[in-house]
Amino acid sequence: MIVCQCAVVSDRDVTAAYAAGARTLAQACMSTGAGRDCGSCVFSVKRLVCEHGETFAMSPTEVEVAAS
Repeated sequence: MIVCQCAVVSDRDVTAAYAAGARTLAQACMSTGAGRDCGSCVFSVKRLVCEHGETFAMSPTEVEVAAS
């Protein structure tokens, strides 16, 4: 399933980023390229990262970093 239309990032890409060590939203977005254009995917990416283990509180700063 495509979670980021702008960068054509799939849920498998986010899972691979998590397996490679991305444990935060910002890390997953930097690793995959998701969230850099419109930012509408950051909540889907966060959900996928959280489903794989660690639950974290997303600060507004982290959303800005992930979406930039």
